[in-house]
This record gives sequence, structure tokens and C-alpha cells, in this order.
Amino acid sequence: MNKSTLNFVSLLLVVSSLTTFFSCQSDQVSHTTNKKINIVATTGMISDAVKNIVGDSAEVLSLMGPGVDPHLYKVTQSDIKKLMNADVIFYNGLHLEGKMGEILEQMSQNKPVIAVSDGLTKEQLRATSEFQGNYDPHIWFSVQLWADVVKFIGKNIAEIDKDHADFYDTNTTKHVEELNLLHSWTQKQVNIITEQQRVLITAHDAFGYFGRAYGMDVKGLQGLSTAAEYGLKDVTNLVDFITENKIKAVFVESSVSDRSIKAVIEGCKNKNHNIVIGGTLYSDAMGAANTDEGTYIGMVKYNVTTIVEALK
Repeated sequence: MNKSTLNFVSLLLVVSSLTTFFSCQSDQVSHTTNKKINIVATTGMISDAVKNIVGDSAEVLSLMGPGVDPHLYKVTQSDIKKLMNADVIFYNGLHLEGKMGEILEQMSQNKPVIAVSDGLTKEQLRATSEFQGNYDPHIWFSVQLWADVVKFIGKNIAEIDKDHADFYDTNTTKHVEELNLLHSWTQKQVNIITEQQRVLITAHDAFGYFGRAYGMDVKGLQGLSTAAEYGLKDVTNLVDFITENKIKAVFVESSVSDRSIKAVIEGCKNKNHNIVIGGTLYSDAMGAANTDEGTYIGMVKYNVTTIVEALK
């Protein structure tokens, strides 16, 4: 057994023992006191949705901060403590948090552990040939789908903390209305780009839902997960596509190395096609706390504005 495997096994043993301990200390969340429930979300996008719903009526923690790649994220001892203290855990699902699966399953034996992607139907999800039988996990890139996710989160929180259910329902409705406006705004902005230039090229295939929702052709050098490998043939094929279609710009991602995109740019230069980096997009993580980009709506507006300015 190698060192990394041994460490992971040890971590699972810690989780198991702590789960047993905490389950003996407390039962379900009390609905007869004014105690705030403690909610843990894996990603910033989920945390933002929860905060919009609960306001000051619950404590909300996010495991993954700005610039963190959820595909490669490894749980820390500090994370384990947060998860153990949570009354409810929300995660994306669809294998986005690939390395957390066993820990989340262990936690689910003693508390609600909810995949927000369960709020969508299979027909709403984007199938992929990359992983047979699985779906694209980047559901937040369609604002319409994310509005459905918010409804699902709100419904679950209201059922868990019934004392504040009406408050949660009101906030959920308000936030969904904000998302509906954001969806309409995004459609109008993307339509500014000429049809020929509506091609979004990034390091990995995170923007498929965005492309489907807003009429853009999306190409990522890597696959759905940043753990996927790319080779010389992938770079060559993308360079050929860019030069043949005279694409103006490609984009880097805040949570992904720019090495692969720089290889594409160099390949284009070798074929006498000047292409620029159109900007940095937030893909699997939002921006810093206390900034516009540190919210879901602010992140989407920043991404859309960056894309339109580079390609119009």
C-alpha cells in the first residue's frame, strides 16, 4: 500500500470513528429552538445559493475557496471537522468532487448529505461520450438550470429547518427571480457576438452547459475533468480549428493552469494566426470573497462580459 493510499485509509478511519462519536452526542436538528443550523457546501457556487436562501438564519461554510479545482480537491483534517459539525451538507454530485465520494457517503449515515444535481432531471443534464453513463457536472453554467437547483436547495432546507420554512421559501423565490433576469441578460449579451465568432475555447470542457443554453460552440483542450490528460494531437486539432475558423481569442481559467492554452497560442503563431488570451474566466470556482466575482451572479456577469468583449 503506497503512502497516499495509507493516508486516505487513515482519514476514512478517523471519519468513521468521529461519525460514531457525534451520532451518539446529537440527534436530528432541533425544530423547537432558535438555534441556527450549520450548513456546509463543497463549492463556492453552492455556498452562494445557500446564503441567498438562509440569510442570517443559518451558518454557512464552504470547503473550496477561490481558485480551487474541485476535480482534484483533497479533504483536509479541517474539512473533516467542518463536515462533522454540519447539520446538513450540500455537494454538487455527478462526480465533480471525485476524491470526496467515500467521505460524503460515510457522513450520509448520520445527517442529510444532498447532491444539488439531484434537483435536475436526466433530460436536463448534458450527456457526454467521455464518461459513458455519466453526465457533465458543470451545471451552474446554465443559469436556468441553476435556478432549478436553487429551488431544490431551498425546498430541502425548508424541510430540514421547518421553523424558518416560510422565510426560506420567500428568499428562494426572490433569488430565482434574480436568476431569471440574469438568464435573459446573458442571452442578450451573447447575441452581440457575430455567429461566426460564437466559439468559446478554454483549457477544459467546463462550459458545455453555457454553450447549450446560449448558443455558443464550446471547445476545451482537456475533457470534463482537469484530471484528464491531453496530448499533442489534441493541441494540433484545436490549433487547426482555430486557424481555419479565424477565431479571435481563447480563454484561461482561474482554477486551471494556463499551460495548455499557451501551447495552443504558440501553435497558432506557428501557423501565422495571431490569437490572444481574451481573459481569465471563473470556471470551477468563483472569485475572492467580498468581490462581485465572489458571488454567483457577479461571476456569471464577469464571465459573460469578458467573453463578449473578446469575441464581438
